[in-house]
Amino acid sequence: MVVDNDRGVSINKLSQAILFALAMLAGSAATAGQLVLNSGVAQVTLLELYTSQGCSSCPPAERWLNAYVDSEDLWTRTVPVVFHVDYWDYLGWQDSLADSAHGERQRDYARAGRARTVYTPGMFANGREWRGWTFRLDPRASDREPGNLAVTISDHKLSATFQDSARPLALHVALLGFGIETPVERGENRNRTLRQEFVVLAHEVHDTTDGRWDVRLPQASQPLAGRLGVAVWVSESGKPYPLQATGGWLD
Repeated sequence: MVVDNDRGVSINKLSQAILFALAMLAGSAATAGQLVLNSGVAQVTLLELYTSQGCSSCPPAERWLNAYVDSEDLWTRTVPVVFHVDYWDYLGWQDSLADSAHGERQRDYARAGRARTVYTPGMFANGREWRGWTFRLDPRASDREPGNLAVTISDHKLSATFQDSARPLALHVALLGFGIETPVERGENRNRTLRQEFVVLAHEVHDTTDGRWDVRLPQASQPLAGRLGVAVWVSESGKPYPLQATGGWLD
């Protein structure tokens, strides 16, 4: 029997492609609903913005940070988070996304000597005050290698491990909201509609002494968010600045 060699090669490649596709489908089914995150060894930049809907100088900083939604560095090199503070609410507009704990975290940075004062828009890159955004510059990548932060999220449960377990550590888990639009009726941003991304809707901190955590994913009622994400970072217990970070999109 004579076989057309070219046709035989084509059939063989087709068979391999079908087998590969079936294997991929099987792998997807096995991990359905599970999110696995790894920071890698090199330090990922945690980029924090402290802002307020009642602050007229904040929208430019928010627009600059919003661009990270489409950045190829998102989650792998940079994890942005936006903390809305309430200390400007007295100016005439109560920030609907604010939490008093967010302003306290910013004050922790000032008390630790990481910022000269508390203000908005206040930007921090890996726990240090950073103003490069005003020149449209990205933070310089860190040359530190603190180790891998591994996170698995499934069924509203989060498990995490960090290689550095020689000291007490704190795991920070922040639920992030995207595509939030807020019409501001009063105050410095009166008659403006603000579009906000990376908004911290809930932030929880969990201490450990062995570099391992099994916790619940934070929950928040925010029907205006078009999409949700999660940011996870590790710090020394009692200190605000991060050692390592990772993050990703939630279904």
